[in-house]
Amino acid sequence: MPEYIGSQPDVDIDLKQLFAAIWQRRYRILALTVAVSAMAYVGANVATPSYQGEARLLIEPRAAAFSKTEQAGSDTQPLLDELNIASQVQVLNSADLIKQVAKDLNLIGLPEFDKSNSTSQKILSALHLKKPDNQLSPEDRVVDKFIEKLQVYQVEKSRVIGIQFTSEDPKLSAAIPNKMMEVYSLMQSDAKIDSNFEATQWLEPEIATLRKKVEEAEKKVADYRTMKDIPQAAETTSLAAQQLKDISQELAKVRSDGSNAKARAEAVRAALSSGGAVDTLAEVSNSAMMQKLKESESNIKSQIADLSITLLNNHPKLKGLRSQLGGIQAQIRQETTRILSSIENEAKVAKLREAELVRQFDAAKVDAARAGEEEVGLKALEREATAQRQLLETYLARYREAASRSGKNSSPADARVISKAIEPREPTFPKILPITLIAALGTIIMSSVVVLLIELFSGRALKPAVPIVPAAGELKASNQSTPPASSRRVAKETAPLVASLPQDEGEDLEPPVETSAEPSNDEFSIEQVAEHLRAGRIGVAYGLSPTGDDGSAGMVMLAREVAARGRSTIVVDLTATLLPTRMMAVDRYLPGVTDLLCGDAAFGDAIHSDTASSAHILPHGRASMEQAMGVIDRLTMIINALADVYDVVLIECGSANAEALSRFTRHTSEHIILSMPNMDEEQLQAVVEECADAGYSDFMLLSDPRAESPKSWFSRKGKSAA
Repeated sequence: MPEYIGSQPDVDIDLKQLFAAIWQRRYRILALTVAVSAMAYVGANVATPSYQGEARLLIEPRAAAFSKTEQAGSDTQPLLDELNIASQVQVLNSADLIKQVAKDLNLIGLPEFDKSNSTSQKILSALHLKKPDNQLSPEDRVVDKFIEKLQVYQVEKSRVIGIQFTSEDPKLSAAIPNKMMEVYSLMQSDAKIDSNFEATQWLEPEIATLRKKVEEAEKKVADYRTMKDIPQAAETTSLAAQQLKDISQELAKVRSDGSNAKARAEAVRAALSSGGAVDTLAEVSNSAMMQKLKESESNIKSQIADLSITLLNNHPKLKGLRSQLGGIQAQIRQETTRILSSIENEAKVAKLREAELVRQFDAAKVDAARAGEEEVGLKALEREATAQRQLLETYLARYREAASRSGKNSSPADARVISKAIEPREPTFPKILPITLIAALGTIIMSSVVVLLIELFSGRALKPAVPIVPAAGELKASNQSTPPASSRRVAKETAPLVASLPQDEGEDLEPPVETSAEPSNDEFSIEQVAEHLRAGRIGVAYGLSPTGDDGSAGMVMLAREVAARGRSTIVVDLTATLLPTRMMAVDRYLPGVTDLLCGDAAFGDAIHSDTASSAHILPHGRASMEQAMGVIDRLTMIINALADVYDVVLIECGSANAEALSRFTRHTSEHIILSMPNMDEEQLQAVVEECADAGYSDFMLLSDPRAESPKSWFSRKGKSAA
């Protein structure tokens, strides 16, 4: 059973054909480009020029230096964020600001801003695309036109706002942005002044009320002190607490002094009772009387020691001196006793002082407790008075600041002009040279695109995907002509080779006509030419048959011989008599080369198997010859596709002359086969000279008298049918 593959093969785009189509129409494209460029040039010169001016503002917080209330060390103010900058952009686009600018510059009535009677406005109003201008006031019409020409934007990654305005008047294009910055600054400054004025108006009655409240609060504090008999004390502690603290400190000091006096008296008493030296005690040694007595005692002892060397113990002088020494020592003891009594009295006084201080301390504690209870209410009143006083001071400071900013120019706007608009010298539109160049380039591109689309939609720039190529030797000659499986694929989807083709009712073909059993050794024989094609790996050859159908029949025999030698072969029938089609195909009216040229058939539908060999035939076709000749340039594409698939492509041109041959061949270096079974030297020479004059130089002669004539072949066919 024959095998079929899809009937609608893919097509490829022939880029060479596309560029060739553009090149063929180059003069039309050039003429159209010149015309459009001229129109663009004239239109750019005739168009009303427009000029663009630009000014820039830096948005930053600003305040008068004399009215700043910032604390020391905080000189900088917080910067404005993105939302604030965007808000200022909207302020510059506001209708109130635009109306003020239009009023200051007398824009109302200028033709540029009030085109209520223009044709375009009437058309838009008639189409209900725009509100009729007669329903708008002149001021509103100016605002609408002003907004169309205005562009306010924030410079990327900055706090700078740009103001651009486009106008037909260069002076106006610079004056409007500058005026907008001026009006914007005045509006901002006036807004601050109004805010300060409103603040002063609100603060005045509030300050008067607070003053009364502060006076009342301070009077309550004074009355409470008088009523509770609370003296004015230090800011941190009350009077009772301060007295309690002083008594406590004095009591501690007295107790320390008493303990010290007791210790000293005990030391003196111990020295007297033990008979030890009392002069070593600090209290005794520091006494002036004791110091004099000790000095006298030392002098007498020195005299006694000196006289004891020369006098006896019973000597009167020695006795007198010893008597004086005893009296002095007695005085020393008396003085020591007196000092001891003085110290004991000091200790007693300290004891009494301590008792008195303890009594005062207890009384002070009672007074401090009572004063603490009374000061609770006093502190509450003082806090209220302090709060009212602080609020009053705050309001007074704000009032003074607001009053200082209420004057003209005392509150600058939060914006600074960094670039004023200057009058432009050249218009921003139209740019004559760029417009002309763009028009020319656009015309070239659009014209080329149109040509490409025409070529693509007409099918002239499309080439069908190449069908499956049968491997050499796989095609078997059979009466059913079933195509074998392919050996290689050259396209994504391939068209089938025609298999099991039905025979026409009027024509039954005989089996292939057998040639001579013994091959001829003639160098122009079918075998020799077939071997030359095979050995020379000649892929494409054009056949000329000056003698008519006899030569065409020889080309058919040559194709069968080449196929028998294991080379995939196809015959393209370009003859007028359709002899190759009638000899190789089952029907002369099958789709063929003319259908491919006109785009009416695919390769898979146009290629057919030879009824007598493994060769293939591309018949003449059924399409109109006049239509096919109109796209004869596509024949080269068809031959190239076949050459990529088949080993040998034989194009039989019949009895065409050299001029007709030049329309079929791809170039003059193609191989030409002159098929003349019965060679006539004069005729051969004439054909060769004609082809040589046309530029062809590579010829092969096929002259084999063994090739059966068409009459004999059709005669055999008729007998077989009978």
